[in-house]
Amino acid sequence: MRIAYLDAATGISGDMTVAALLDAGADEGKLRAAIDSLGLPGVTIEIFKTVKYGFASTRFVVSHPPQHVHRHLKDIQEIIARGTLSLRARNMAEDIFRIIAVAEAKVHGMSVDQVHFHEVGAIDSIVDIVGAAVCFDLLGVERVISSPIPTGFGRIHIDHGVCSIPAPATAEILKGIDLVDVDVEGELTTPTGAAIVKAYAERFSGMPAMRIEQIGYGAGTRDWPDRANVLRIVIGELVESQHGRDQIMMLETNIDDISGEVIGYVTQRLSAAGALDVYTTAISMKKQRPGTILSVLCREEDVLRLQQMMFRETGTLGIRVQKISRVLQEREAIVIPTVYGEIQGKRSWVGTAPPDVTPEYESCKAVALSTGVTLREVMEEARRHAGEARVVEQHVVDKTVGESTGHGHSHDHGHSHDHGHSHDR
Repeated sequence: MRIAYLDAATGISGDMTVAALLDAGADEGKLRAAIDSLGLPGVTIEIFKTVKYGFASTRFVVSHPPQHVHRHLKDIQEIIARGTLSLRARNMAEDIFRIIAVAEAKVHGMSVDQVHFHEVGAIDSIVDIVGAAVCFDLLGVERVISSPIPTGFGRIHIDHGVCSIPAPATAEILKGIDLVDVDVEGELTTPTGAAIVKAYAERFSGMPAMRIEQIGYGAGTRDWPDRANVLRIVIGELVESQHGRDQIMMLETNIDDISGEVIGYVTQRLSAAGALDVYTTAISMKKQRPGTILSVLCREEDVLRLQQMMFRETGTLGIRVQKISRVLQEREAIVIPTVYGEIQGKRSWVGTAPPDVTPEYESCKAVALSTGVTLREVMEEARRHAGEARVVEQHVVDKTVGESTGHGHSHDHGHSHDHGHSHDR
């Protein structure tokens, strides 16, 4: 699967996205042809190389005659429809504008059809959004993952006066998106950039397991004193073999002649010795005697050592050994802020489904013992604040088993064109 990772360390805007995709190899001639097909009068495009804080990158600049047109969503859709775009690119561009329209409608208390675009309806923003859709399509990107998004801080001038960053529509679009605090004054993520991320990115995390093929840097216009004002886009193939699937060993034996205390002791020892998971199943054996299946999941290199422990501790006469495949959820370690302090947890997901957040039992247990609060209250508090969790390491495919086995056992980019904002510094 062809994937694009958006590394938005200093935010994202429409022109930076197009520039990064061009820098990553999107065909400039085909992009220009697509923009020309929209029939926008007097539009010119400049694409050139620049250097931002030592990083070679690409700039994408749109110029056009002055205009004073406030367009509705229907007007934007008509412009997109008359272009010779692929069906996929057309749908992508319309999705981005609809996201903006819904946000504007919510902010101003009107219907989507009543919304008239101000800055985002300008010709340059139309070109940025259509350009991003065309470039993603030209590069064959099937899936997008993004880093958490920074907004910056301070105030900006928009059509409705002075407001705090993020601007109201931007904040509305960013609902449900993981944000990161970056100590930079200025608008790092514009409404157009936020809408592109909202439309494309299926999750926000570190870079996934992938085979990198192309890297593009899209430059903004501002120059920061301590960082490059660029959006980096990394494109390549998802590494499926490391992405949620592997093979492990299963060791099993039937037991009917040792006590429950011994079985409990053996399971604890096997877990401590490096087993990925140990569990038991009650069975009825020959002559209707009650018995227990002792199951151990482990890595191949641990088989001999764990077999010897099973023989020695249980006295069993035989152990079944088989190699099995498993499919894992992706996951990342998180910490959850609560009134009792930070609690460790994990966030897991499959494909594009919303992630699940689970507080770690041992972390909750430690907090419960130290505070005198019940374990149940600590876990409920952690779940209430799950949306505030922060990632403590890049996402990885978990190579342990435990609950994942399924056994049921236990920018301010100085945009002169993106939105027409001027900055109140």
